[in-house]
Amino acid sequence: MSALYQQHLGTLDKAIDACAKRYSWTAYPESPSSKIWGAGPPVAGRENFEAMLGRDYPLEQPGEIGRTGAEVSPYTGQALGISYPRTDVDALYEAITVGIPAWRDTTAETRIGVCLEILDRCAGQLFENAHATMHTSGQSYIMAFAGSGANALDRGLEALAYAAKAMGDVPATAHWERQFGKAGAARLSKKYRIMPRGVGVVICCATFPLWNGYPAMCASLATGNPVVLKPHPAAILPVALLTTVARQVLVEQGFDPNLVSMVADTREEPATMALLEHPMTAIVDFTGSPGFGKWIERNCTDKLVYTETAGCNSVVIESCENLEQVAGAIAHSLCQASAQMCTSVQNIHVPAQGIAVGDGHATFEEVAQALVAAVDAQLQNPQVLCGTLVDEAILGTISQYRGLAAEHGRLLRDSGPLDYPDFPAARTASPLMLEVTEAARDIYRDEIFGPVSFVIKGRDAAACLADATTNARECGAITSHVYSLDEAFLDKAEVAYNEAGASVACNLVGMPINFAAAYSDYHVTGLNPAGNACLADLAFVASRFRIVQSKRM
Repeated sequence: MSALYQQHLGTLDKAIDACAKRYSWTAYPESPSSKIWGAGPPVAGRENFEAMLGRDYPLEQPGEIGRTGAEVSPYTGQALGISYPRTDVDALYEAITVGIPAWRDTTAETRIGVCLEILDRCAGQLFENAHATMHTSGQSYIMAFAGSGANALDRGLEALAYAAKAMGDVPATAHWERQFGKAGAARLSKKYRIMPRGVGVVICCATFPLWNGYPAMCASLATGNPVVLKPHPAAILPVALLTTVARQVLVEQGFDPNLVSMVADTREEPATMALLEHPMTAIVDFTGSPGFGKWIERNCTDKLVYTETAGCNSVVIESCENLEQVAGAIAHSLCQASAQMCTSVQNIHVPAQGIAVGDGHATFEEVAQALVAAVDAQLQNPQVLCGTLVDEAILGTISQYRGLAAEHGRLLRDSGPLDYPDFPAARTASPLMLEVTEAARDIYRDEIFGPVSFVIKGRDAAACLADATTNARECGAITSHVYSLDEAFLDKAEVAYNEAGASVACNLVGMPINFAAAYSDYHVTGLNPAGNACLADLAFVASRFRIVQSKRM
């Protein structure tokens, strides 16, 4: 048993148990509070981040042909001024091949131990990662620490748990004996060997760069595959921090650091296609836009492809006990991270005749206004909840849908800039809310990235459910919600969403409804257009390696 594997075995065993029983657990601290950490780490993390600004990032990799990088903080509007290696992909891949045999031929326990140590050390730099994520992806400090820190690390550990299960199912040797006719027993000694597929390319998104970065890296690396991390041009630094840690741990354990590398680029000089088209690329993990994700699925058919994109996440409100609570839960989703999460609600379906509320009734208009009021209430401290817009183009999207409001319905709530005293230049926008009918489905059936949502007037509750589940089936959905006091309607909704290939949550209040819990929630089903993979299940890992065998008599 390797020393690192033994050191972290308790954590791995707990993760495996949590995956099996699906209870609430986290291996990493989710709060940046100085009451937990003391005064030192938060200050040191910020200082470490600031020390990286305006400098060449210290990442030595083969194939460097210059420097690249053009990250701009959505909080300050200022360039980070950090440059990264610009890489000749062919030269990098040639160097990667050197370390493959030793990594492939070591034990699964050794590889898992290395990955566990990488995650543990990344947990030790949560504060600098939070600042790096905040000033690239635009998340709030709290979200950058928890969602892109602890929660993402948990997804990496979850993938390792499944990697351990998958490889543990393959015995190293076996003795086989069988009688064939009168010639006597045939006795064979058999050996089984786990063989990796090849280089795994991990394409990270701008808003949550490590959400698939940790699990995809761990799933491929633990099963013997070298990994090339491809950050979004807007959010390179968080991925660079991970790359540095991974390379350090590999070297310390006697392995080639090029088993984990990073290829950075800019929008003007993209490098993604060179990675996708390289013959040594065998695995592609992608998180990002539905359009490019679908292109990868259709065009990289010679590779193993795992995608998580997005869809038109829905809410169906049939009835509820407390409208204010329900509206508050939905409004939190509309505001959190400025609706740039793959779990953000977009389409809110409400029957035209209104809904039952406890012993009373609320009209459609009253429901719509309750949602608007709840959004306004959520915006009392927007810097903590909303963060910033990762891309200037989102402001154009908001303007486009503002213009469509009168044509297709009416404007329920206009969008405007938010006031951040700490960051007066921050790129922000409050939620834009439109009221439409199902006749306007062409404008709400795709993911609209950013704080744009629709309150959709359906003929009745059944029509609302039918529209929402049809959209999930045909256009994709990662999260779906139903609010109802009618158990029969809830049962019907569960069946309808599940048959559409979508998961569904019922009557969630008093918690962030965007939250997807590692070890308990299967994130993305792979059964609708919002992605073909799940973070994480056994299928996310098991095909990243194959099994070869030899037998002797």
